[in-house]
Amino acid sequence: MTTALRPSPDPASKLLTERTRRLFRHLPKALAGDEEEIHAMRVAARRLRVALPLLAHKPRGKRVRRALDVLRDVTRAGGGSRDLDVSLALFDERLREAEGATSERKALRRSLAAARSRSRGLMAEAMLDLEIASLRRDLSAIQTKGSAPVFSVFLRLRKQAEKAHLALVTELDAIGERFDAPGLHQVRIGCRQLRYTAEVLDTLRDQESAAPSALRELQESLGRLHDAHVLACWLAYEAEKAQARGRKTLVETAQREREFFVSRAEERHRAFLATNPKAQLARVLKIMIPSRSAA
Repeated sequence: MTTALRPSPDPASKLLTERTRRLFRHLPKALAGDEEEIHAMRVAARRLRVALPLLAHKPRGKRVRRALDVLRDVTRAGGGSRDLDVSLALFDERLREAEGATSERKALRRSLAAARSRSRGLMAEAMLDLEIASLRRDLSAIQTKGSAPVFSVFLRLRKQAEKAHLALVTELDAIGERFDAPGLHQVRIGCRQLRYTAEVLDTLRDQESAAPSALRELQESLGRLHDAHVLACWLAYEAEKAQARGRKTLVETAQREREFFVSRAEERHRAFLATNPKAQLARVLKIMIPSRSAA
């Protein structure tokens, strides 16, 4: 008696399974409140959220739509806590560089650490509210159906790359050389999504192109700008609270620290502009869609 050999899964189905497994690999410790595991789970959810409509057999099906909604909730869980972690690290670096940690600076640091602790508590509650069981069922059913035909997947990848590139260039044109922190944050998100699309494309082509690393550089450049801006906004809020309490010295310190981080964010914005981001995005698109340059 012979046993029929099962055909090996196609690259698209294999990638969909791998991305799903990576998400749930971090789940137990994330639900227990492990900060790094929550961050890793959010990153895995972002990657799967990009890959799912590119790879799934029915990208607009009910299960895919439900899964995308829950994955969006996963990516949002812990976002504020992560920002505060980064802000605290930046402020600690500032204290080491500044001429002495005054009592006012120490007070600001304690307030920032307390805000982070509160945020971690809220993050743990948000994690418990996630519809994980529903997500697992939907992703299992999607994997059972398998991926779309390879021709359809590559067509989706091409369309997504062109759409994302156009959106990024349009946003950059609208911003120009202005320091528009919310707009630049949207550019950062767009670079990250295009990077994850490029990673899917590289995996299916079984190659390692320069596109993901180029997009990572743009994303991280804007990330450093965003981090300084977030901390500057928090310091402005602390200055307002101190003003309401009549703590003049603390108000002055918070305002000076805010000005420092505003200046740092603007400096990083100038560095970002100096890289000619639109030219970099054009090169990325040519790498992802080589035939486009010959059209």
